[in-house]
Amino acid sequence: MRGRTPPRVANDGQAPQKRPLPTPKALAVRWLARRDLSRAEIAQRLRRRGIDDDAIERALDELAAAGFLSDARYAQAVVAQRKGRFGKRAIVYALKERGIADPDAAAALTQLADGDELEEAAVLWQRRFGAPPADEREKARHVRFLQARGYSLSTALAVLRRAGQRADEDT
Repeated sequence: MRGRTPPRVANDGQAPQKRPLPTPKALAVRWLARRDLSRAEIAQRLRRRGIDDDAIERALDELAAAGFLSDARYAQAVVAQRKGRFGKRAIVYALKERGIADPDAAAALTQLADGDELEEAAVLWQRRFGAPPADEREKARHVRFLQARGYSLSTALAVLRRAGQRADEDT
């Protein structure tokens, strides 16, 4: 691990001038360069730094006008990343947790409209477990897995019923 370098000393022996604090816009651009964030997430980070709300709103409006910040684009990315690995309920929760407005979330969730949630849950379950549960304890574990991924209880039970029927047909 590298150690900190000592502060530079000017030629005349005086301490160096302190660097000016970065502006809210500069901080937001730095964060957005690393990964896409929602407007609410950036505002929250800036508030933690003690920046007043007016300056935050100005900076975020400038970034949105320049095209660097888009909640609609961010919502599309979140849905695309989680599609097939999480149920609709979990994806909706993730969008709300990140402060995405309802119109942007609804537009992003249209990606899920063409998919069959039961089939997606079955594929996910098959990838994770592959075989029907042997006893009630294991069945509860399979149900908890699917519910943790955002699928309803009825969907989880339907997946297990379907898996049990296939096992019976194979024997």
